[in-house]
Amino acid sequence: MWKGTKSSKASSVKEVKKRSRLPGLLLGQFEDDENTPVFLKKTVPLTVEEGNAAVFRAKVTGQPKPQVTWKRAKGDMSDQDRFMSKYDESTGECSLQIPTVCEDDRDTYKCFAVNKYGKAVCTAALNVIVVASNKQKEDVMQDVVAPDPAEFRKLLRKSKEPEAPQLQQQVVVKREDGGEVDESFWDILMSSEKRDYERICTEFGVKDLRGMLRRLEEKKQEREDERSKGEQDQKNILKSVGKKTVIGARDHSPEDTGRNHVDRGVKMLSAEFKVCNVGFVVRIEEVKAQEGEDAVFQCVLTLPMSKIRWMGKNAMLQSGDKHSLVASEDKLTHRLLIKDARQADRGVYAAIAGAKSCSAWLLVGADADPTDAGKKREGKTTSADGAGLGSETDLGKMNREQQEKEMNEAIMKIMKIINESAMRNMDESAEEFFSAADGRLTDGDKTSDGSRRGVTIANGEDRSVTDAPGARRDTLTPSDQASRDGDTSGKVGRTEHGEVARRGHGGEVAGGRSGDGVGSAGGRRGDGVEEEGWRADGESTGENTDVVLMHSRRKRPACLIQDTEIGTGVHFVRGLCDVTTIVGQRAEMSCKLSADHCDGCWFKDGKKISPAEGDLIISQDGCSHRLVIVSCEEEHSGKYRFEADGRKTEATVQVKDPPRVDPGDLASFSEPLTVRAGHNAVFRLPFLVGGGGGGPATIGWFLEGDELHDQDAGSGGGVKIERFSSHSRLLLSKVTRRTSGTVTLRLRNQHGTTEASTRLIVLDKPTSPLGPAEVLESSGSCVHFKWRPPKDDGGSEIISYTLERQQVGRNTWKKLGETPGVPCYRDTDVELGRRYCYRIRAVTSEGFSNLLETEDLQAGTLAFPGAPAPPTVVSSFKDVINLCWAPPAYSGGSRILGYILEKRKNNSNLWTIINPDNELIKEKKCSVTDVVEGMEYEFRVAAINLSGPGESSNPSEFVYARDPKKPPGKVMAVKVTETSYSHFSLSWTKPEVKEGVQDEAKGYFVEVRQTEVSEWSRCNVTSVLLTSYSLKGLKPMDLYWVRVIATNHGGDGPPQDLDKYILVMPLPIRPRFTDNKMKTFMVIRAGNSVRININFEASPRPDVLWLKDNAPVSKRVTVSNSEGSSQMLIPTSERSDSGVYTVLVKNMVGQETVSMEVRVTDDPKPPGPIELEENVSGTVTVSWDPSPDEKRDDRLHYVVSKLDSAKRTWSTVAERLFNHKLTVCNIMPGREYHFRVYARNDMGTSVPSESPTWGREKTKEKFVVNVPTQKDCDLRCAPAFFVPLKLHSAPQGYECYMSCAVKGDPKPRITWFRNNVSLNTDTNYYISNTCGVCSLLILRVGAKDMGEYSVSAENNLGRALCSTILSVRE
Repeated sequence: MWKGTKSSKASSVKEVKKRSRLPGLLLGQFEDDENTPVFLKKTVPLTVEEGNAAVFRAKVTGQPKPQVTWKRAKGDMSDQDRFMSKYDESTGECSLQIPTVCEDDRDTYKCFAVNKYGKAVCTAALNVIVVASNKQKEDVMQDVVAPDPAEFRKLLRKSKEPEAPQLQQQVVVKREDGGEVDESFWDILMSSEKRDYERICTEFGVKDLRGMLRRLEEKKQEREDERSKGEQDQKNILKSVGKKTVIGARDHSPEDTGRNHVDRGVKMLSAEFKVCNVGFVVRIEEVKAQEGEDAVFQCVLTLPMSKIRWMGKNAMLQSGDKHSLVASEDKLTHRLLIKDARQADRGVYAAIAGAKSCSAWLLVGADADPTDAGKKREGKTTSADGAGLGSETDLGKMNREQQEKEMNEAIMKIMKIINESAMRNMDESAEEFFSAADGRLTDGDKTSDGSRRGVTIANGEDRSVTDAPGARRDTLTPSDQASRDGDTSGKVGRTEHGEVARRGHGGEVAGGRSGDGVGSAGGRRGDGVEEEGWRADGESTGENTDVVLMHSRRKRPACLIQDTEIGTGVHFVRGLCDVTTIVGQRAEMSCKLSADHCDGCWFKDGKKISPAEGDLIISQDGCSHRLVIVSCEEEHSGKYRFEADGRKTEATVQVKDPPRVDPGDLASFSEPLTVRAGHNAVFRLPFLVGGGGGGPATIGWFLEGDELHDQDAGSGGGVKIERFSSHSRLLLSKVTRRTSGTVTLRLRNQHGTTEASTRLIVLDKPTSPLGPAEVLESSGSCVHFKWRPPKDDGGSEIISYTLERQQVGRNTWKKLGETPGVPCYRDTDVELGRRYCYRIRAVTSEGFSNLLETEDLQAGTLAFPGAPAPPTVVSSFKDVINLCWAPPAYSGGSRILGYILEKRKNNSNLWTIINPDNELIKEKKCSVTDVVEGMEYEFRVAAINLSGPGESSNPSEFVYARDPKKPPGKVMAVKVTETSYSHFSLSWTKPEVKEGVQDEAKGYFVEVRQTEVSEWSRCNVTSVLLTSYSLKGLKPMDLYWVRVIATNHGGDGPPQDLDKYILVMPLPIRPRFTDNKMKTFMVIRAGNSVRININFEASPRPDVLWLKDNAPVSKRVTVSNSEGSSQMLIPTSERSDSGVYTVLVKNMVGQETVSMEVRVTDDPKPPGPIELEENVSGTVTVSWDPSPDEKRDDRLHYVVSKLDSAKRTWSTVAERLFNHKLTVCNIMPGREYHFRVYARNDMGTSVPSESPTWGREKTKEKFVVNVPTQKDCDLRCAPAFFVPLKLHSAPQGYECYMSCAVKGDPKPRITWFRNNVSLNTDTNYYISNTCGVCSLLILRVGAKDMGEYSVSAENNLGRALCSTILSVRE
């Protein structure tokens, strides 16, 4: 229970009671004294242009209030003018402002919050975009280029021309003291949120908010214009188009890939930029040049790039006097020109395009003529093939060849598919293929006269197709056709100039040019018959050079007949790969050509290899060529090259010579070494270290992975390592059992590592057996116990254990002998009640272990067995009841001798033993026959061991001595009586009783399952007697199926299901609020917490939504919802939290809302200075400056009080004044008056503002009577308003006070109107007229009160009218 405990967390929380200034209100706050700093809002990375302001913001909480500091990773922040940090402890908001960002400010900034309980850190990066303005560019150009006199005269003429008038005057914003606003003021505004504008203006002394907003828009437009102008020559593009922001990059490279971030005020914009991978169609190749010549490297890219990077000897190359970097117009071909090549320029040069690169050597030969040494050879340039530099047509040709190669592979794949499908349907497949192949020929396959080349393919039909006019058709003779039926497998090859041919196994293949009319060789079939239209010497028999598509009729439909076609040239399908091997091992190099008829040559370091050389085997398997080195030696290292048909491929063979060990020595070293403890262990292994630059071998010895070092043997064991050039020796002196393990010798040089391992086994005496001893049986005749074997057997098998015994109270030990290697012993030579102690030793071939001495063991302890399980009724009849039970969990340390069974009738206290003839029941079951039919019995059982009988078990269930009953039938009228979100209740009717068919039910079971589960779960373990049941702990809004089962002694009856599922929820209820005393208006002091609790009732559970002024509440507000209630909490309130809060409760039945106005305010500041003025005799007009809080509090009003020198007490003249002027009447001459003006709001009253003294004391003068002359004076005048009505704008629900001053004689009649309707008789308006001051008071302003208000003053001499407009704001 919670009653007497207090958690440590609760002890650290203190409740602080604060009395509010409002009467009767006591505010309670909870403070947590122990809390580490936590960042509620972390800083975000910023990307800012150079010259703009950057502001990092964060919000931290902690108790006590943490100290906040800012640091940067690679710079100093001591300059407080450039790095301005602020921290508000009340709100936890901290910021770091950099008014003008420069390129040096690009860094990582960290914010640290530290108190005595911990530290919190948040990190953000600042990225600076360098912008070069047009003005800076013009200044640079003026420094470089001298001005032209003619241009100077034009500038003079332009300067004389009058400037065009500005269409819009620039808005000027000044501070309250009249000074200019600092430029940092605008930078801070641009990077701040709109809700902070008022606070920033107050800090900088700016009052003109409207002018500030207009000037801020102009500043933003100026920044956008300057940014767009400065981005014309930049890599990064950042501009705004309407509401969209465009982010881009010029001359992009793969380094530009990633996510770019841009800071736009309070928003962070980001864009993902990806650059496609670029590859090389033609890579740079090795260039050989003479001294003084120019060397050129050239490459062709797969995608156009404006520039690539060139590296020379691990250094970046730039265009200059030595190097020239050139790109073609299509940006695909790039060239590096090395001028006046020298020996110092010799090395590896690389071209880097994105993530791809290629490299080649520049070899510079010595000048043959010594007189020309050091002189440049004019007009001589060497390219990759060693010839003079020509045009870019060679690279273009190589590019086209690469494209033709790719097309060749595509056509070969198509031909393979066609061959497979031709076996099934030859005619249709061939026609579709040839029509598709004819349409896919590229422009590169056209001849010089514009016609396309043909393709000759024999597929079993006699068919010829030509594209050019006048093309000659060739047909096959029957003999030719028969010769082709012998081979159905062919290969497709593409010649060097683009032709496609199919070759049979029996024919030769050669290609000819289709544009010059001359073939390079004649094509022959497998039977040696020369093909019609071609001669063996390779010359064409006609002028038409188009190759004809041949498709002859096949004679055997089950076989595809192949033909041979002419083609030339081969290429490498797979080149050579570098090989690294070890001396004595086998090495193999292979490459694959596109044709198998071409022979090649192998070269090593430029020298041709003959097949007759010793360990080299040269072989060819079809298109594959292979070079095998049977046993590698150091002289086999070098560069190998294979050449075939003018093409070559190279690779390097590197033969390494790591340390080697003789297999015989390694086998003998690997055998385990067995040593007795305290002796020395010696390991020795000879090895061989070859030459070849591998260097001497580094020798290391390891034991179980830990390296061994030389150490002194004085500490109980020593290590000595001997290292020689041909062998190494390890000596382990005085080894122990801990030294056992794997010993490894590791040999290493520059060519590799060799390891040899063996096993060290150290034999020693075993450790003592492990206790404590566990007693298996203790009686008056024996003590049987066991123990655990030793933790370490010393490396030998345990043979036996020796035991000694001592009777407690005696000093002698008796030897009991030895027992086999089983850790247990049965001592039968004991006396009942005696206590014994035993000593145990383990015996191995190495000797005896230390002693294990057991605790005192008692023989024959009176330990009674535990209680068995309650008996279970197996079956029941009128003359016998069958029972069974389980043995006790505790036997008392001795075996169970038997059981005693007892019975008792219902409503009786007498237990009767059932055992026949008082004998023990040996088995764990019994049949009770001593029963009376119809009587109800219960049973219990007790176990007996050597010590005696134990406790009896709990009684069994009551059972009747009668024959089995029939199960009951189905229950009836199952229904749901009550539901909620966690439970529901059921009720039903008992099943009917049918004699001989179904008996009466004695209980009921309720089963339930969810709709998605197929298995039923029983809710009650024991049957219930009532016909109702409640299921609790269910999941809300879940669906369940329910059924009820009746049961009796005859078993369970059939289940009765509910006809429909049950939804776990209460009955539908429309939402309604249950708190009748809920407040609708609340005043909170700024800084205190705001907590609103709403209680409601609804079913199903509704959705609760909190709104502030009809908009969702901010993230600062914490909303907690529970069943039947909802709470809104603002931990630290601000004035901006004032407003109308509405809670919307909605479910499927309906919805309900309730609103509450919350006003967050503080004690108002006093009004400004008071001025007094007399406009009418006997009255004083009091005017004052407004309170500074009037703009932030629309409910703030003023109270004016007066002090009369005659009364000497302050009296209130007027209250609830929303203007700044009041006319006080009944001012008596000769008296002094003082006035005070208070500012008052919902929280309290401010300090008063005092007025100067008004009036003087009346002085007594000499009484002189002057009798004036009689003169009549007419004081009558028409009505006139000398203080008119003012415009009013009042908040809805508040008071509104209108007043004006009128004069006239006789006294005019005053009438108020609203929209030309008289208000004098309307009781909703309070109208007064005191000494010419006319006033109208509206107690509670509503939307119906909006409109035009007018005052009419009328007497006999005339009529005056004054009007104003009242607007109501929400």
